Amino acid sequence: MEGRASLKKNMGTVDRIVRTAAAVVIVGLYVGGQISGTMAVLLGILAGMFVLTSMVGWCPAYLPFGLSTRGREL
Repeated sequence: MEGRASLKKNMGTVDRIVRTAAAVVIVGLYVGGQISGTMAVLLGILAGMFVLTSMVGWCPAYLPFGLSTRGREL
């Protein structure tokens, strides 16, 4: 199961909350008519990625840099 080692959670609680809050703000801006067109599509994709990574607890963008906001495992 060596392939699954790269899918180990690397996001902490605060990171997940911040990403979810950012996604909610983006949706609010769209619903409020503050963003539209290409910007709305790009930010919508970003919001979707934020929600997905927050739910899973794993961010692939952290891998190349060896980052983790999860903290030490007990």
